Amino acid sequence: METEKVYKLKPTFGDSFGAGWQIMSDNFLRLLLVVIIVGIITGPLKFFNIHLDSADLHHFPWIGQGDWEHWFGLASLGILAAFMGLIAMLYAFLVVPVFKYGGNLIFVQAVRKIKPNFELLIKGFMENYLSIILANLLAIALVVLGCFALIIPGIIIACRLAFVSYIVMDKKLDPIEAVELSWKLTRGHGWTIFLMGFVSIFIIILGLILLIVGIFPAIMWVSGSFAALYQSVLDEKEKVAEPVTQ
Repeated sequence: METEKVYKLKPTFGDSFGAGWQIMSDNFLRLLLVVIIVGIITGPLKFFNIHLDSADLHHFPWIGQGDWEHWFGLASLGILAAFMGLIAMLYAFLVVPVFKYGGNLIFVQAVRKIKPNFELLIKGFMENYLSIILANLLAIALVVLGCFALIIPGIIIACRLAFVSYIVMDKKLDPIEAVELSWKLTRGHGWTIFLMGFVSIFIIILGLILLIVGIFPAIMWVSGSFAALYQSVLDEKEKVAEPVTQ
């Protein structure tokens, strides 16, 4: 389906946030549901955090007062914490990205005036699953490696890889191709992406301040804005690639 260009799509800070606001307003209930579902999926990660404190060991009936029993109980809790940590890591890397990537594509559909398809939230499990997982791992690894080099390179890499999730879902490219295309598309737009990301932090904080409920429209606005930026950059590149007719 062709993109119906009814929003003001230009790869600038103001136009992206302006389009993001309109996209949120035009598809409020559908996009709200997407944000809620993705939030529910990512929410369980905090329940896997286990903090061990030796002062709390006496609450467990299998931990006695003797040294041997004490250390045995501590070891058992350590094993439990390690197991839960492993489950959390697998969940974070093998489940969460599918929903996040699918949610991002739904926002792109909203930009294109296509009725959001909720099946995209789980479609990644049946199609393109390996590319989603590997692309997410590759992007994270590159950003982390960049952060080891005095933080700034990590920020630059994160900005240049901002479109990876959209590309994997939209263009069905493999992880390497998605990273390369994101790097190409974001050339010349790094400062815009950085500024949008920086301002988005304050939008999210403001949403939390507004009785917590405001976090939902805040996330919808930010997500719609980045989806609009992605689409506007695609449109810009397509215009450049179009042959000039005499």
